[in-house]
Amino acid sequence: MLPCPRFAIDAVRAEAAMIDWHWARLLAAALACFAGAAQAKLEVDQWRAESGARVLFVEGRSIPMVDISVEFPAGSAYDPPGKSGLARLANDLLKAGSARTGEAELGRRFADIGAEIGHSFDRDRAGASLRTLSAARELNAAVAALAEMLSAPAFPQSAFAREKARLTAHVREAETRPDQLAERRLWALMYRGHPYGASPTSESVAAIERADVARFHRAHYWAEGAVVTIVGDLSRAQAAALAARITGPLVFSAEGSRAGGEASGRPGPVAPAGGGVVALPHPAGQSHLLLGLPAVARDDPDYFPLFVGNYVLGGGGFVSRLYSEVREKRGYAYNVYSYFQPLERPGPFLLGLQTRKDQTEEALAAARSVLEEFIARGPSEAELKAAKNGLGSGFPLRIDSNRKILAQLAMVGFYGLPVTWIEDFVANVRRVTLPEVKSAFARRIDLSRLATVIIGAPEK
Repeated sequence: MLPCPRFAIDAVRAEAAMIDWHWARLLAAALACFAGAAQAKLEVDQWRAESGARVLFVEGRSIPMVDISVEFPAGSAYDPPGKSGLARLANDLLKAGSARTGEAELGRRFADIGAEIGHSFDRDRAGASLRTLSAARELNAAVAALAEMLSAPAFPQSAFAREKARLTAHVREAETRPDQLAERRLWALMYRGHPYGASPTSESVAAIERADVARFHRAHYWAEGAVVTIVGDLSRAQAAALAARITGPLVFSAEGSRAGGEASGRPGPVAPAGGGVVALPHPAGQSHLLLGLPAVARDDPDYFPLFVGNYVLGGGGFVSRLYSEVREKRGYAYNVYSYFQPLERPGPFLLGLQTRKDQTEEALAAARSVLEEFIARGPSEAELKAAKNGLGSGFPLRIDSNRKILAQLAMVGFYGLPVTWIEDFVANVRRVTLPEVKSAFARRIDLSRLATVIIGAPEK
């Protein structure tokens, strides 16, 4: 485990939306043990490999482990029209064996050396992660298997049929679950005509052929688009050698031409939010309400004012405005939250809750009223100070392992943020002013353009 450096990480969706303030108080004593280490500077090396891949590296000698992440611009936003789900299938099938090694044998190669292989996937990015011992034998074997998996996947027909059937079953289940149904409908409403708004359907998955998967891999899993992040027990020279071994085979496609030639560009601009309401009946015992609109990109200068302000609005759990007004004072919901989800293009601001069907209108009106009041007046000075303290003091638990640091550095690398972005996080949080919060929310959250989805809506 690396020493706790002096920086904060971006709150992930669930943590930002549902942090338990009382547990945070109970953990205050535990956080004190990180105070000394938190003053240490995180030394991040970055360079471009000969292959063209961007590499970020942090050396940490505390434990004999190495964590590696390799990510590509290959998320669901890169699905071609009519074939939503293709990017997911391509990512899932990486572990199904290579041109030289079958699926079972590839799995045994990782298992025999105690290595863990994982996958990452969202709307913008997709890739694989590796955790292995740093001893030369295990590390070399694990990296060789990872490089083979990424550069020469075979996509065997049997595995393709299996994963396609699995994805189809997942899609059908999602259309029956009120929480997932609400999310799918809201993204479609917020991002009409944009790749961010597309979700796999039974029809779109059925249209995908094995050749599509191979073509997608050639187009998107190439070296110049790759971001390699390495954290752990090795030197900078060793890290450079590993990055070269992983990305070198990705420079050329199977046909011998420059890889990435078929790749489409990153997702296009997002159209202004159009608002709208979708209300669907559902046999669930409660109504599921989701509201949102496109709001902030990952590198947006408004990010910190929005992030800090949202802690007061709905990201601070028991101390948030939404929780106090909608749950505590009115009893409309057991849990209510809000968060921002930055992406390559403006990602959404989201507000959600579940409530009894017979009080759906009242709960929705209460949530919108809290949001409207916050946009108009912003937080108080006391609320802003508490938000800064809460966000600043809570970061050590989010950087207490190499794997967590790896995830944050991978985000920094993929979105091209400065390598000091993570280290400067607390300072940027504390720098936020009340006028900045009020201005950012007033400009980014237009209630007239807020999309609303109600799953389990009452008949009226």
